[in-house]
Amino acid sequence: MQTQAVEALARAVRDDEGDTIFGIDVEVEEMLLRYCERWGEEQHFTLVGEGLPTAGVEFGRAGLGGPPFRLLVDPIDGTRGLMFDKRSGWCLMGCAPDRGDDTKLQDVEVAVMTELPTTRQNISDVVWAVAGQPAQAERHDVVRDTQTPLPIVPSTAKDLKHGFASVANFFPGGKTLIAELDEAILNRAMGGWNPEKAEVYSDQYISTGGQLAEVMLGRDRFVLDVRPIVYQKMGVKSALACRPYDLSTWLVGQQAGCVVCDPFGQPLDAPLDVTTNMSFAFYANQELADLLIPIVREEVTRILC
Repeated sequence: MQTQAVEALARAVRDDEGDTIFGIDVEVEEMLLRYCERWGEEQHFTLVGEGLPTAGVEFGRAGLGGPPFRLLVDPIDGTRGLMFDKRSGWCLMGCAPDRGDDTKLQDVEVAVMTELPTTRQNISDVVWAVAGQPAQAERHDVVRDTQTPLPIVPSTAKDLKHGFASVANFFPGGKTLIAELDEAILNRAMGGWNPEKAEVYSDQYISTGGQLAEVMLGRDRFVLDVRPIVYQKMGVKSALACRPYDLSTWLVGQQAGCVVCDPFGQPLDAPLDVTTNMSFAFYANQELADLLIPIVREEVTRILC
């Protein structure tokens, strides 16, 4: 990024089933494949991710290394913000035992998310989790090459007052419906709108991993993404929305003490693929989830179903 113009990084290279692939994605994709080729000399696994063949890429051979697994990766989640040097992207990775086509997002047992900073930023956060263990984090200084422990402290607030709460509304298509839903949820959660005060704030961070990090690290309290439900309401069969690779690190949020679920309060689940559209909700803590899940469920049903 420090040696190439924005126009080179932001050029559209191809349109895949997952998303549009930009110049910066291609360079990172090549790095990822080279690393996996070396890893495949020791271990048998299948790489599934944005920009790769829909069936995944197999490395190693049967019987090599430990048990075979599937590695679900979004090399850059938040490409659009990062390629214009506006805001950090995130590299998201989730590892699950290989159950073939039956492997699901809920099978993920190890996950790690790594912040990809802008050229104006020397700090990168790395957060990871193993099933059944608390999430952990480090803050890396990429200039000094140092690492320090990073506390993971989600908000303990019991409501949304004076906090960030956002409903994803990034792209054209369905914006009016999403805005109506956003207003309805906030009006009920806050007991109405106070025109004299700015009591709840919105942050349209075009990165699912980034949104999860904001909730885990105490900066946001609630994030909702219902784009697939909106598109269904509009009669649109296929449109850009969150995919399983965007949620490959859901385990990190759960092990950090946050509530990660679908808009109806059910566990997230989907095949480990690059095409399934997904909706989700992130809540900073259980008390906040207990307050908001019934509201979100009822308003999503009323407005979109």
